[in-house]
Amino acid sequence: MKRLALNVSVAATLAVVTLLAQNPLSDDVKAAYQPAKINILKAAEKMPESEYDFKPTPDVRTFGQLIAHVADTQMGMCGVAKGEPRRSDAASKTSKSDLVAALKASNDLCDGVYNAITDADGATIVKMFGREKPKLGVLNFNTAHDNEMYGAIAVYLRLKGIVPPSSEGAAGRGR
Repeated sequence: MKRLALNVSVAATLAVVTLLAQNPLSDDVKAAYQPAKINILKAAEKMPESEYDFKPTPDVRTFGQLIAHVADTQMGMCGVAKGEPRRSDAASKTSKSDLVAALKASNDLCDGVYNAITDADGATIVKMFGREKPKLGVLNFNTAHDNEMYGAIAVYLRLKGIVPPSSEGAAGRGR
């Protein structure tokens, strides 16, 4: 009987420890960020240097400005979530190599933040745009912004006859 009670006690303790070690909210936020980050970087690498100054109409950003905007925004958002607000100067760059490097630097910062955050830490309140938000809310905003920007980036690629990265593997059709 003592052995049974001990086994039940150990099993219950292990179950509680396992549940406490899980971070379903922060894991979900990280999982949503990964494809957006990858698609934007692949798109930046696919677009030829000669098309970085392309814009479909005079009143929108160039392709290069879109990439710079993503890099600068990611630096800002992930810096806030990390507790170390950062500014980036990607908007001052125009060459493909400089913009891709700025995007990679912002991805590196964000990767560290997304990989380190836990559900408990994600509930910590920080200031973003003068409002209080939980860190996970800031990271969700970053992912939503990345997806929004990728939507525009994909249109620019299509207008240049380039298949966006997210469509490359679609059942081998490259639609």
